[in-house]
Amino acid sequence: MSDSEQASISATAARTWLRRLLRALLGMSAAGLLALAVGVAVLLPQLPDTSSLAHYQPKQPLRVFTADGVEIGGFGAEKRTYVPIGQIPKLMKDSLLAVEDSRFYEHSGIDPIGVLRAVVANLTGGRQQGASTITQQVARTFFLTRERTLKRKLTEALLSLKLERELSKDQILELYMNQIYLGARSYGFAAAAQTYFGKTLIELTPAECAMLAGLPQNPAFANPIKNFERAKARQLVVLGRMRSQSVLNDAQYEAAKTQKLSVRRLNEMDVHAEYVAEMARQQVFAKYGEQAYSSGMSVVTTLRADEQQAAYKALRRTLIEHESRQVWRGPEDHEELDADWANDDPAVSQTLADYLDDEELRVAVVTAASPKQVTAVLATGEVVRVEPKGLRQAQPGLSPKASTKLKISRGAVVRLLQQGKDWVLTQWPEAEGALVALDPRNGEVRALVGGFDFRRNQFNHVTQGWRQPGSSYKPFLYGAAMENGVMPETLVNDAPLTDVGNWDPQNADGSADGPITLRQGLTKSKNLVTIRLVQLLGPQAARDWTARFGFDADKQPDNLTLALGSGSTTPLQLAGAYAVIANGGLRVSPVVIKRITNVGGGVEFEAPTPPATEEQRAVPARNTFMIGSLLQSVTAMGTAARAQAQLGRPDLYGKTGTTNDVVDAWFAGFQPRIVAVVWLGYDTPRSLGSHASGASLALPAWIDFMRVALKGTPVQELTPPDGVVHVNGDWRYSEWAEGGFIPSLGLDGQAISRALIPAPPASAASDAAEAASAPSAEASVPH
Repeated sequence: MSDSEQASISATAARTWLRRLLRALLGMSAAGLLALAVGVAVLLPQLPDTSSLAHYQPKQPLRVFTADGVEIGGFGAEKRTYVPIGQIPKLMKDSLLAVEDSRFYEHSGIDPIGVLRAVVANLTGGRQQGASTITQQVARTFFLTRERTLKRKLTEALLSLKLERELSKDQILELYMNQIYLGARSYGFAAAAQTYFGKTLIELTPAECAMLAGLPQNPAFANPIKNFERAKARQLVVLGRMRSQSVLNDAQYEAAKTQKLSVRRLNEMDVHAEYVAEMARQQVFAKYGEQAYSSGMSVVTTLRADEQQAAYKALRRTLIEHESRQVWRGPEDHEELDADWANDDPAVSQTLADYLDDEELRVAVVTAASPKQVTAVLATGEVVRVEPKGLRQAQPGLSPKASTKLKISRGAVVRLLQQGKDWVLTQWPEAEGALVALDPRNGEVRALVGGFDFRRNQFNHVTQGWRQPGSSYKPFLYGAAMENGVMPETLVNDAPLTDVGNWDPQNADGSADGPITLRQGLTKSKNLVTIRLVQLLGPQAARDWTARFGFDADKQPDNLTLALGSGSTTPLQLAGAYAVIANGGLRVSPVVIKRITNVGGGVEFEAPTPPATEEQRAVPARNTFMIGSLLQSVTAMGTAARAQAQLGRPDLYGKTGTTNDVVDAWFAGFQPRIVAVVWLGYDTPRSLGSHASGASLALPAWIDFMRVALKGTPVQELTPPDGVVHVNGDWRYSEWAEGGFIPSLGLDGQAISRALIPAPPASAASDAAEAASAPSAEASVPH
């Protein structure tokens, strides 16, 4: 057979094989199309109803705000802030589309070019690509699972086409950008912007937009809080796409690549008001039930953001400083570190994953320790070194002879505090504290810190902590005495008492100055003087008088120990009592929740907070003025003299309080526009230390807070009301302008008998009766 014949036969065979192949392919295609048609016919009637998406309202958490609009808490399974598409910045939308679906506004739900590109990449061994459009992702997110089956993918495609017919492109994009999960319990880009950067969408830079736009692909993998390196790598990919899609020009691209990003730590907040947020949550849940966590309700509190943060920092500062003077208790725990792990090995910082980090008291694991230097790694991976001056408190744990409990060695979990550029090795405070401030004119609570750290201890010491007030209770007893004829210039014998049985009370410093004026007695916080005043009045009458200021009479002793503040009160109740002095004798109820609104902005509840009126009078105005006059001396030259000295203003009034063995330390005081009370102590009562006192612990925190709270506030001293006169350098009630008040008390060793305290006006008497029987002052909330 010739070569030409052989070639002809081969060509005929090839054509036959090709025809067969084409017929097979056509048959397969026909079968595939038939199967697809059958699948479509079967699945179309089963597609879910998507009409609800046109009016979609996602689950939105309960959110709590300060009076000036700063968010302080959110409660619900999902963090979400629903933002209409028209309010989402173009930069954020373009960043997302550049990396997720650049042809979103061109395709009809399925992008054939994207599908072809993915197929080619997958068949040629290139980087595996998906081809899901944003519309397909919306279909999957709202209606489907993530199972990898042909049925699910076909259903997803059909749903996508259906969504494109029923909704506009902007509606689909709005659903996506508010619903997609972006890690850290955050749903939608507005919530993620707050979670990761503490910003609103409009405040984001291109670099930050790129990092958020990179999250939908795999939020667990690229979560910038948990793995910043992965998040940064993904961000660079997104930035490249943003440049190629002309979202950024070359200069913007280069600037975004090099921008240093500040990612918030988990649970980091701009304003710490967790105790108030929890108070709001409890009250709203009690009224609305489970729907409170998903219906988008908002609570506006009476807090002022700057004052709240100042209170938080002031209380923590004094507790941290107090802890720095305590004995070393040893590391918090111990982790096993492999010997070959370098300091910068991610495995080192990963050992701290289950420990509670703190903005100030940073959790760290020690990698090397000696008496002169400690090297440690923070939870963020930062390596720090503590030099000798930062090791003073921890020295017992660095001694070669240290016990196992105290020893600081490789693997020890400790707390570090940064002071300037230096680090200090310290420990978590065991003592607790509380700070509350309110407006005496209407009772609005302006700041409330219920403890050192809400995550560790949810007990709200402001509202729940019943403690002995000590000397901070004395001003109210002085007020009772002044209603009974004792004036600021009355001489009272500051001398040991001989008629009190086996009791042997002493002044705190052990002194006894003999005859001193009533003003001097409170200025120097003399116990013996106050006891003589209670002897004069009788414990029952004295106790009943203090009830007019808001104290629970049944929580105060009916004996002479009343003079030493041995009863019980809470910081909130004490603040309310001092408010009566500050506002001229009117009782106000503390208010924390100002307003509750629904998701549409409709008001569900509004607390009336008008200024107090004469109907709320508890004691005469002249009485509170006289008490204030004495308290002004305390802050000018007495146990709280540093208040006026450091704040540089005379309109400060207050009193320290220190109980037996320094179990409780207080300072309660005011400027006529704001009252603030600070308490420190241990939850299980024990001494704060032999050198501790209300003046050394509570007063510094009060000063730090008031420095912020009074910024820009003009000086405003108490105005003398009718019924008082200034004679011989001090104040008297006008009926005793020429004398006739008790000139001296206890100089002959006996208390002078006097009539009981006169009854107040009818309205005040009614208030006093209610105060004597009412429960403790609590924040006014809706019921």
